[in-house]
Amino acid sequence: MRSVRKAETYLIRQASEEDLVSVMNINRICLPENYSFFFFQTILRDYPKTFLVAEADGKIVGYIMCRVERILSKLDRFRFKRAGHVISIAVLPEYRNRGIARSLLSRAINVLKDEYGCEEVFLEVRVSNAPAISLYEKLGFLKVNVSRRYYLDGEDAYIMARRL
Repeated sequence: MRSVRKAETYLIRQASEEDLVSVMNINRICLPENYSFFFFQTILRDYPKTFLVAEADGKIVGYIMCRVERILSKLDRFRFKRAGHVISIAVLPEYRNRGIARSLLSRAINVLKDEYGCEEVFLEVRVSNAPAISLYEKLGFLKVNVSRRYYLDGEDAYIMARRL
């Protein structure tokens, strides 16, 4: 028997200061790593084009926030590059598996390349987060390193990156 999922509609847009309380709520529900209001506000102020939210059913159901860094390349040895760093991405549990995270990340990648001139993008992800790792790999990210005990609870993180 084939399962049929009704078409879901959602909007991806640039975040505004009014969205930050909703974003912080999603962060607290979905992730053990939580940030202060000031941190969210600073990222929104400094990198507004890559701080995106997803709206569905009249509410914010997901977000992504990124910043631009000058780093030693994760992909090309001994080269400095302008890189996008995906700081945080989350979608409320009841809105997952609808393509929202993929849309948020795809849009952010395009903005990092086209608006901020980044040459690569990277992120950290828990080694146990198989759904996220699968999504990142589908979007061309490679596991380039392991950061031991990266998270406060001691779990390791994969460092994943891709060229833009």
